[in-house]
Amino acid sequence: MKSKLLLIYTVIITAVLFTGCEKKFTIGLLMDNYETERWQRDKDLFIAHVNELGGDVITEAAYGDASVQYEQAKKMLEDGIDALVVVAVDQNEAAKIVDLAHTYNVGVLSYDRLIRNCDLDLYISFDNVEVGTLQAEYISKVCPRGNYALIGGAVTDNNAFLLKIGQMGVLQPFVERGDIRIVFDQFADRWAEDEGYRLMKECLKKNEHIDAVIAGNDKLVTGVLRALNEKDPNQGVNIAGQDAELQACQRIVAGEQTMTVYKPIEAIAAKAADFAMQMASREKFKNLNLSVNNGKRMVPAILLPAMIVNKETIKLTVVADGYLKENKIYE
Repeated sequence: MKSKLLLIYTVIITAVLFTGCEKKFTIGLLMDNYETERWQRDKDLFIAHVNELGGDVITEAAYGDASVQYEQAKKMLEDGIDALVVVAVDQNEAAKIVDLAHTYNVGVLSYDRLIRNCDLDLYISFDNVEVGTLQAEYISKVCPRGNYALIGGAVTDNNAFLLKIGQMGVLQPFVERGDIRIVFDQFADRWAEDEGYRLMKECLKKNEHIDAVIAGNDKLVTGVLRALNEKDPNQGVNIAGQDAELQACQRIVAGEQTMTVYKPIEAIAAKAADFAMQMASREKFKNLNLSVNNGKRMVPAILLPAMIVNKETIKLTVVADGYLKENKIYE
């Protein structure tokens, strides 16, 4: 009898100890803002995937304030998160967040925007040079000659510069031949509609006629079109954007925007969730064979492919992927 009781107690104690060892990881997610349509979706999908993997997510948004984002990171770290995922407000200021996280022995995953000049643990994004290449290749095919305006993304975001590299890799031969004249070339302060409007107004003050605009994203395109329509609604400018926002896809169908670039959000959110959980459990990263220089080190990286969206490919891309509903695009 005593031996049976001893066995029962041993089983109970073992079960309690084993249960106590099963830690549920908490991932901190720092967002910039939700001005661009995609970011709410990124957040929701990331949380859903982490939950599926058995983890929890706490999240905050800094709404364009790098100092607020730092304080949010500090609070999360003090509360005891196991890994930190950051959509950086500022590519350089966010280095302070990485340095702070490492004092807590917490790894940092840079989500879609590279954090520069720090010992960043992991970077997951799309191939933004390729995104710029896709934009410029498409527009230069439909408009191989004329005056071009380049309205880049936020100067605080490394992605804006990567897009420019891709764009110029395509456009430079046209420029050297004299077929294309880049008559306006500026980066925005923010990825925002009012910035697209401001820069396009500035462009139109200096140039009577524009044949093509390559903008950093669809939100900027919204502002660009507002400025163009104020001057002349019928001038027929070829316009490229990125993010495949619903409004952009509706404009493509209506012939107001030429193309956009779709970056599958489900794919990046799922990858980020998987690797954030690996980071939280102190696992060694699996299946990584790429690295990106952030100014201080070669950061292990995952760069996902993007897709062209035009009138012919909308149903094959954003609709087929479940990103947008067909009836919403064509309503």
